[in-house]
Parts: sequence; C-alpha cells; structure tokens
Amino acid sequence: MADLFSSYRLKNVELRNRIAIPPMCQYMAIDGVANDWHKAHYATLARGGSGLVIVEATAVAPEGRITPHCLGLWNDDQAEQLREIAAAIKAAGAVPGIQIAHAGRKASANIPWEGDDHIPANDVRGWQTIAPSAKAFGSLLPRVPTEMTVADILRVQQNFVDAASRAVDAGFEWLELHFAHGYLAQSFTSTHSNLRNDEYGGNAENRGRFASETLAAVRKVWPEKLPLTARFGVLEFDGQDEQTLNESIQLVNQWKQLGLDMLSVSIGFSTPEARIPWGPAFLAPIAQRVRNEAGIPVSSAWGFGAPDLADQAIRNEQLDLAMIGRAHLENPNWSYQAAKELHKDNPAWVLPAPYAHWLSRYSDPRQR
Repeated sequence: MADLFSSYRLKNVELRNRIAIPPMCQYMAIDGVANDWHKAHYATLARGGSGLVIVEATAVAPEGRITPHCLGLWNDDQAEQLREIAAAIKAAGAVPGIQIAHAGRKASANIPWEGDDHIPANDVRGWQTIAPSAKAFGSLLPRVPTEMTVADILRVQQNFVDAASRAVDAGFEWLELHFAHGYLAQSFTSTHSNLRNDEYGGNAENRGRFASETLAAVRKVWPEKLPLTARFGVLEFDGQDEQTLNESIQLVNQWKQLGLDMLSVSIGFSTPEARIPWGPAFLAPIAQRVRNEAGIPVSSAWGFGAPDLADQAIRNEQLDLAMIGRAHLENPNWSYQAAKELHKDNPAWVLPAPYAHWLSRYSDPRQR
C-alpha cells in the first residue's frame, strides 16, 4: 500500500515521495521576470524534502497576468531566469514543475496585500481584460472584459504552446495547465462566465472546447516522456454541483484521451456567490470520484496540511499526490516534520545531506 512517503512515477519522471508543493503566487516579478526573491524562495522549498515543486502561475501573455507583478513566460529573457529556478529545484532533489496560465477577466488586478481588486481603468498600470463573454466577475473585480473573437482564441492557444516550449527548454520536467479558479480556461467551461452561442459556448462540449484544444496543442510540443497535467475546478459549490461534476468528469475523460496525465482537482471560483464548505481535506472524496470515474491519477490541495490527513488520502487511494501549499510557507521543512509525525525511520533524510547529517547523526546536542 502506498503512503505519503512512497515514491511515485508518472511517465519517465519519478518523485521521491507523494508530497507536492502547488503553485503559490508570490507577486514579486518585474515585467514578468523572476528575480532573487523567486530564486531563494524555490530553492528553499525544494530543499525541504518534497517530491515535486511547481512554480507559481506563470502568464503566457502580458494580458494574462493576474497582477502587474506576476511571472511570465512569453519571452526568452523570462525563460532564462526561470532556467536557474528549475536547476535549483532539481539540484535539491525535487522535480521542477511549472504552471502556465492566463487570468482572463480576473487579470489586471492589484496584488492581494494592496487591495486584491481590479486596477482602475484610468491607472496606467492596468490593461483591458479578455474573456469568453463580456461579463465581469463582480465583487472586487468589476471590470467588464472584452469578448474574445475566434482569432483571439487562436492567439492565446498559441501563447500556451509557446510558453510550454520555453518551459521544457528551461529545464522543467512537469507542466501544469491552469484551467481552474475562474481564470480564462475555467471561464470558458463555466455557465457563470460563458454566454457565447458559437462553437465555444452553449453546451458542455462546446464550453470545454477552448481547454481541450489548448491541451491538444500543448501536447504536440510537450515531450511525451514528461507529465502533462492540469489544475481544474470540477465544481463551483453553487447549488448545481452534481451536474457540474458530471460534466467535468466527462471533460476530463476527453482530456485523458488527448494526452492529459494527471488532474489537480480544485474549485471553479467562477462566481463570488459560491458557498464553499472549507474544511480539512474536504476535496478528498471529490478527487477520489474523479480518479475512479475518469480513470486518471489525481492530486489536490486545500486542507491537506496535517500530515496524517495527507497520508490517509494517499493510503485510501483518494489522491496520488498530496499538494501541500501554505503549510510549506509556514515551514519549508514540512516534509521532515511530517516524516517525524508519521514515525518514519530516519526522518531527517528527507532533507539534503548537509541538514540530514546533523539532524540524524547526534541525538545528544552536547555531541554536536
């Protein structure tokens, strides 16, 4: 039986354990370019002992950034700085992953600690957003996006392809497509945001077309030997969850046929009226249903920060990987702490040797 510290192989990539650090935006980039903050941040996380570290949502085009300070991967200068981060993650023993994204109608926002709201239209820091339909998200994000033409759709899909090519050239070995959280791809799948009446709107198949075409296009340039994954909000907690979940599972089945290797199960966040039942591991049974009915490996975040919960989700075959996010910001050595709590032999050896040597060799501090 697999547990949290069992190794995991997907395609030609092997993780040293089932602990993954999901994308967590840092909002510290300038013109989409990573800097010393990102390099220190990701090297520190990778040294903590997890099997996989996924770099934060990285925009495929300038208008796809959530904020002016999000990472980008639409030019070679950005890719060159990310190359150092991928190398640092790998040198620390983790697999380097990256999430590529387009924020759609939720773009052009202030960073969270400066409001988390749309930048005013008369502010030069902002830009016009795009989406499947000219419908604002609402709440703190009232800007009405421009409805995308088919030419816009094809351009953004090519942006994803180009970013994926740059990602593999930069040394990343795990790619996650951000199809969740009310951003562009999710907004195409959701009836809360997609009011189109062409081939990209209407029924569930049409609403899933943008994401399916994007996945298929990326699959052509992303190496077959490396995992191609997606994060997707399979339900909204909006009172229509059973129908949405059934449609999502059908869509994931299609994605599997198109070459998707794993799904990170998340929430849609397509409407501010959602009533999300936050709680420990609350998405575990939903992830298990996707895993069983779509026949695809799954991961999930949101509430797995207690080691026993993450371990139980793996043992119960609800998850193949446990995404541990904020707990790693609080304690970058979360994997070491988890190994101790789960009574693993020689728990310090989830850490790099220069740490593990001192933490495991002497039990008596006077001998150090």
